[in-house]
Amino acid sequence: MFNKILIPVALDHEKLIAPKLAKARELLKQGGTITLLTVLERVPGFVAEFVTVKPENHLTNAILERLKAVAAEDPSIDCHVALGKPGMEIVSFAKTHGHDLILIGSQSPEAVDYALGSTTSRVVRRSECSVLVLR
Repeated sequence: MFNKILIPVALDHEKLIAPKLAKARELLKQGGTITLLTVLERVPGFVAEFVTVKPENHLTNAILERLKAVAAEDPSIDCHVALGKPGMEIVSFAKTHGHDLILIGSQSPEAVDYALGSTTSRVVRRSECSVLVLR
């Protein structure tokens, strides 16, 4: 059983959120917390000069609201949006906030694809806490 479970949420894999939450609830100690985290990559400098809307101001709040909707006001679920490289930021966030499990999805939930995605691979290699890869 785990006290703090981190669930990275990729917006293009929203259908995996419900199974991840169900598994996290099975593994969570009573009184523990689940954190939903979406990591937005920063806009490269050569692109940023042509963009008038900064993702930090525009997307962060919208994504945070989507995560809160998924959490459905469950008091055991915290929601966060971070900026950076997902494979590195997830590991850093888990370490900084004392998570003892990262529950992450594979690249594709279909059994025909045995490869891990690049973000999942980086998290598995770099994490100091346990990592459960959900297919």
